[in-house]
Amino acid sequence: MNKNPFRYFKTSPEIIHLAVMMYVRFPLSLRNVEDLLHERGIDICHETVRFWWNRFGPMFAAEIRRKRADRLRAWPQWQWHLDELFVKINGETHYLWRAVDHEGEVLEAFVTKRRNRQAALKFLRKAMKRYGQPKTIVTDRLKSYRAAMKTIGNENDQEVGRWLNNRAENSHLPLRRRERAMLRFRRMRSLQKFAAVHSSVHNHFNFERHLNHRDRFKENRQTALEEWRGMAS
Repeated sequence: MNKNPFRYFKTSPEIIHLAVMMYVRFPLSLRNVEDLLHERGIDICHETVRFWWNRFGPMFAAEIRRKRADRLRAWPQWQWHLDELFVKINGETHYLWRAVDHEGEVLEAFVTKRRNRQAALKFLRKAMKRYGQPKTIVTDRLKSYRAAMKTIGNENDQEVGRWLNNRAENSHLPLRRRERAMLRFRRMRSLQKFAAVHSSVHNHFNFERHLNHRDRFKENRQTALEEWRGMAS
C-alpha cells in the first residue's frame, strides 16, 4: 500500500497541484504564483511554492514519464530529433541534450559540461534504454553524434540536413521562456531537475491545438487537467 505523499501537509492536495502546475507549466516566477494564488484567496509565501515544486514536481513528472514510456515502448519508434541547448550557469557554458519525437514530444533531457562523443553516447544510451531504438535519428552536423552512433552501431540511421531538425529547435522555446522567467539557473543539478520536470509537464499538457477541432481540444484539455489533479493520490 502506497503512502499518501500529502499526509503531513495542512494544505489540500488540490492547491499543491495547482501551484506546481502554474510554476512549471507557465513562465511565472515564484512571486507571480504567490500573487495569482492570493487573488484566489490562497495565502501562501513564495518559498512555499518553491518547496512544493521541489518536493512534488519530480514525483508528478516521474508518474507522467512512466506512463508515457510504457505506451511508447509498445509501438515502434519512427523518428527522433536530437539537439543540444547552450545554457550559462554562473558564467560557465553547459549543454542540455534533448531528444524529441516526430510529434514534438520531449523524450529525454540530459545536462553535461562537455559536448563530445562521451556525452552524446551517454545521452543516447539513456534515451534508448527508456524508449527503445528509433528507425531514424535526425541531428545537426555535430560530429559527436556520428561518433556515438558508430559506437552503438546505428550510424546508418542518422539523417543530417539544414532544416530537418527544426522540430527539435522549436521544442527549445518553452524551456527558454521559463529560463528567462527564472533569471537563469545557478546550479547544474537544478537545471537537470527542472528540465526533466518541465519536459514531462509540457508533454502532459501538449494538446496539439493546431491539429484538433475545438471540441476535441477542450476534451483533451479537461482530461489532462483531471489526470493532473489525481497525480500521486
